[in-house]
Amino acid sequence: MLAAAEASMDARFRRAWPSTVRQLAAFAGSLHAGEELAAEAFARALEQPRPVEDLVAWCTTVGHRLHIDAARARAVRDRVHGELARQPPREAAEPAVAAAVEDDRYALLLVACDPALGFANRLVLALRVVCGLPTARIAWHLGIDPRAASARLTRAKRALAEGAGGFRVPEGEERAERLPAVLECVAAVHAVSQRDALRPADAADDLGRSALTLARAVRAAHPDEPEAAALLAVVLLALARRPARFDAHGAALPLDEVDRSRWDRPMLLAGLELAAATAGSGGRFALEASIAALHSAAPSAEATDWSSIAALHERLVAIRPAPAARVAAAVAAARSALGAGGDLGPATAALRALELEGTAASRRDASLALADLEWRTGSRRAAAARYRALVDALPGPVAAFVRRRIRDAGDD
Repeated sequence: MLAAAEASMDARFRRAWPSTVRQLAAFAGSLHAGEELAAEAFARALEQPRPVEDLVAWCTTVGHRLHIDAARARAVRDRVHGELARQPPREAAEPAVAAAVEDDRYALLLVACDPALGFANRLVLALRVVCGLPTARIAWHLGIDPRAASARLTRAKRALAEGAGGFRVPEGEERAERLPAVLECVAAVHAVSQRDALRPADAADDLGRSALTLARAVRAAHPDEPEAAALLAVVLLALARRPARFDAHGAALPLDEVDRSRWDRPMLLAGLELAAATAGSGGRFALEASIAALHSAAPSAEATDWSSIAALHERLVAIRPAPAARVAAAVAAARSALGAGGDLGPATAALRALELEGTAASRRDASLALADLEWRTGSRRAAAARYRALVDALPGPVAAFVRRRIRDAGDD
């Protein structure tokens, strides 16, 4: 009971975080200051004898007072408080009005996707400020040292403060210019959720749902942009299939063993409709949506059209040759060859090369793919040896699946 209550409280605070940070950042003129004020206000909310009903309104009001008190203290200390005393504090924006004008998470994401920041810094800033993850969790999700995550966050905030001179949500043409970076960032949040947050402990830690919220906000802000619709399709189709990704013990399941009747049908149909509407537009996310749609529309694993999926992956790699995309393309090519009795050599060679290059996550994915190919082609002892070398670095559900295969190979 206590654990459930704590999870519910975490979820409430996580939902309130983006709106609170945005309003306080606008009031204080700094994203860093807005985040600090929100954190202090949330800490005070937790100390209240009774639960705070409207967290956003309460924490925003407290944050305003904290900022004004700090500004006055600095003014007194510096003997320049005359001007401050003549200026009445700005009124807090009504949370309902702010929410009606614009989705707060999307607004913060636009701020985080400043061109002055590199992609890695944008992603850390988005995970912290937009999704509300603590720095230690960000480091774990991205597979980096917590100190490195903290340093990236500090650099990102400093670059924003130096570049913009204060907190400012982009408007007009500037929003359109930032759209590619926004889409890339939402896709990265989704990728992290698929890789390292497969089975969130509670709603507060559900990066998949965070990605869906962001994708919907971007789609609403850019209704005529095919790539925004396609990315939403990708996220919808992944979440639709999530309920069937695990067995009764929480171990991840390969696609061949998934019970497709457990998929979320309304979400699935919504994703398939968007994928169909954007098919042929030629963008990265349109191709990813088409790939996800082929997996989702197949009535069974055996009926999956691996040949078409492999062809789509080839086109995707041609426009975005990232290591993760190349691993996925090699896997699709291997499965297509297996189904047609073709030569596995080229795909296997590609995966072995990818084991030695790219990101830590893509190297791990390449090793998992090779182990799976060895398993499917009867080399189960070799697969078990490869799985044993990987298991300690895998997230819980995948590690449980790998241990099961090691046991099934008789290689404990």
